[in-house]
This record gives sequence, C-alpha cells and structure tokens, in this order.
Amino acid sequence: MTITVSAKVNDPKEIVEVKPEIVSDVWVRASWEEFLALAEEPSLDKAKFYYDQHLMRIEMSPIGPIHAHENSIVSNVIRLFATLANIVIYEYTNCSFRKKNNAEFQPDIAFFLGTGLKIPPRNNAPVDLNEFDLPTLVVEISATTIQDDLSYKRLLYERLGIQEYWAVNANTSEVFAFAIAEGHSGRISASRVLEGLEISIVEEALKRSQADEDDGAIARWLLQTFAKSPTES
Repeated sequence: MTITVSAKVNDPKEIVEVKPEIVSDVWVRASWEEFLALAEEPSLDKAKFYYDQHLMRIEMSPIGPIHAHENSIVSNVIRLFATLANIVIYEYTNCSFRKKNNAEFQPDIAFFLGTGLKIPPRNNAPVDLNEFDLPTLVVEISATTIQDDLSYKRLLYERLGIQEYWAVNANTSEVFAFAIAEGHSGRISASRVLEGLEISIVEEALKRSQADEDDGAIARWLLQTFAKSPTES
C-alpha cells in the first residue's frame, strides 16, 4: 500500500510518496520534514513515531493484551510507590515528545517526578522539548521489540538526557533499568529517581500478573511490600 502525503518542505505542493510497509518497525533514513509529513498523516494516527538525527522509526504493530496489561502493572507500581513516598508525579501514556529538527519519541509511559518542573500544557500537540522539561523517567514495554528498546531507543534517551529509562520485556517479566548521566547509561538494580524502589519489586509484580493474580491482589501485595521497613524487605 502506498500513501501519498505532503512533505511541506519548501513548496507546500511538493509531494512525497512513502510505503509504510517498508519503513514500519525499522529505523530508516529520513529528513525532519519527511518525518513530520508521516507523523501528521491522519491514516497513521495509531502508529508510534521516533526520530533521532536523520533516522526515523514508525511502529505499526497492534498492541495485544500482554503488552497492554503489563503496561498497566508497571504504571501502577510506579504510581503507588510515588504516592506512598509523597513524590509529586505526572504520568503520560503514549505521549509524543518533540525536539524540533532533532528528535521525537513516543514511549509507552513517561513520568515527571518531583517539583519545579515545566510540565506540558493540556492539549493534543506533541510536547515541545524546547519549551518544556524532559520527562524524568521513560518506560518502554515490549512484547516483540526488546532488542530495539535496548539499543537504538536507549541511545536516543541517552543523547537527550532522560534521567532514567526502563525497557520491560513483557514475555519474561524482566526489567532493564538504566540511570543516564552525561550521555551515558548504566544498568541499576534500584531506581535513582524513585529512591527506595527496587527493580526486583517491579519484576515480581509482573510475574504475579503472568501467574494470573488480579490487579487488586497485586496492589494489596505492593501495599504490604512498600509498608515494610528496609530491614524487613
């Protein structure tokens, strides 16, 4: 299938032909203008878009129950921990973050944590990273794209300066958590931006989900776990 869209480069009438089946779920070379033309194409409104220095990735794969539910479990762990720890938290699901002519990412979940941050306004436009702060924590949930999440996307988040990045393998319940500083990342066993949250707790919540525990049972287990002192954990 070929979709014809306006590139909006120099001449508003200029037309660029793209083939979604060729660019879908792989990184390909593209100018910022070509990327925007696709990102603003109405027929691709359910796709996810990434751009990093002349490379773009469009994810067209449908999201199944395993991805959707594990996304919910990770979100609940983070939100519940932050609530009990009295940490200011703003959560954004599938939100687009854009740095003009440079980068764009649309993670499964993004969190702004703490006070004094420039939070994006309530509208439907991509978040302008030249005007608002980067999210503190970015999470990608993967049932099929874990290798890309650990490679290209990790490099993108390193370059932009996201403080912490988690890549979650929904098939194995493994959470690859990275702290990022000065353009480099290193794997961590406990969150730096949610101090006191062990990554093993997130993994255990995911395993309980895969063992068919319902969300309420997992939430009660989390409340009991977070209520323990460090010596009791």
